[in-house]
Amino acid sequence: MSIENIKKVKLGYYPTPIEKLNKITEIIGKGDLYIKRDDMTGPAFGGNKTRKLEYLLQEALDTGCTAVLTVGGTQTNHGRTTMGAAIKLGLKPILVLEGKDNGYLSGNLTLDALMGTDIYFVENPDDMQKTIQMVCDKYAAQGDKVYCIPEGGSNTLGAIGYIMSIKEIMDQTAEMGIKLDHLVCTVGSMGTYAGMLLGVKYFNAPFDVIAVPVSPGEKGEKFISFANKVSEEHGLGITVTADDVKIVYGPEDKPYAGEAYNKPDPTTREYIMMMARNEGIFLDPTYTGKTFRGFVNLVKEGKYIKENETAMFIHTGGAMALWTKEHLDDMQQQLRGNCTTTSL
Repeated sequence: MSIENIKKVKLGYYPTPIEKLNKITEIIGKGDLYIKRDDMTGPAFGGNKTRKLEYLLQEALDTGCTAVLTVGGTQTNHGRTTMGAAIKLGLKPILVLEGKDNGYLSGNLTLDALMGTDIYFVENPDDMQKTIQMVCDKYAAQGDKVYCIPEGGSNTLGAIGYIMSIKEIMDQTAEMGIKLDHLVCTVGSMGTYAGMLLGVKYFNAPFDVIAVPVSPGEKGEKFISFANKVSEEHGLGITVTADDVKIVYGPEDKPYAGEAYNKPDPTTREYIMMMARNEGIFLDPTYTGKTFRGFVNLVKEGKYIKENETAMFIHTGGAMALWTKEHLDDMQQQLRGNCTTTSL
C-alpha cells in the first residue's frame, strides 16, 4: 500500500501555517527566513507529535484498544499531546515517566493531571521496561487493552506523519511562490527528522533538511539506521546515507544542545527571547529554543545556508515547558527586570 493511502485518524488541522519571519530576517540581514507552525495543531496544545499520533491511534482503534500508554521524561510534550488525543478518542490516558516526583506539578505535568491522566513516575531508568509491563498488566487485569506508544511516537508507523509533511510544505511553498532551499528541524527521538529525510527523497523535494540535536552526544548513525528501517517496512525503495544526514552541533564549548536534555540554559533563553520580542512567537527551552539558536547561527555563518538562500524553521511546539518550575525559577531574575511597580 502507498504511504499516501495508509489509514489515519484526524487529530490536527492542516496545512499548518507558514509565516515570514520579517523582523528576524531584517536583523540577520541574509536570505529570506520562514517558520512552519506545527505548534499550532492537535489536541492539548498539539505540536509535531500530532502528525505521528494520527497513524498510531488509528492502529489503537483498529486493534480494539481501550487505553493508551506512552513514556517520556517528566515534562514530555509528546506525552501531553498523546493524552489529549487519547481522551478525544475515548481512550484511557496513561503516562509512565522517567524521573522523580518532586511533589509539585508544573508545565506539562499540570496539563496531564488536569486531563485525568494516570501518571507513574520511575526514578531508576533501569526500571522503565519492568514498570511499563507492570502497569500494562494492571490495566489488563481491569479489562483494558493497552496500546503502548514509544517515546516521541517515533516508530516506523509514526514516522509516516513527517514523510507526508514534506508534500504539504512543497504544496504550500509553491502556492506562496517561495523557492525554499533548506528546512531546519529539531532531532530528538528521531521520528520527525527521519521522516523528513525520507520525505525529501520520496517526493523529490528541492530542499534539504538540517537538524539540531536537543541532547548532547547524538550521532547520525542511528538516524540513518532508523530511516532505512522505515523505508524498508513501507516499501519506499529509498536508502538514506551519511551524505543525506546534516546534523549541526554548535561550538564545542557551548553546543546547541546545552549541558543536558532539560537543564536551564541562559544561551538558549537568549534565542527564546529573540523570537518572542521580535515575532511574538514562543519557543521552549528543551527543544525549539535550541533549534532556533542553531537556525540563526546557520544563517549567520553561511556554511550550510548561503547568504541569498531561503530557509524555514520548523516549530515543533512545546512552549508549555516555559512554565516548568525549574525554568521559571531560572528565568525570574532576568525577566523581572521588565517589571516596575507604580502607584497613583
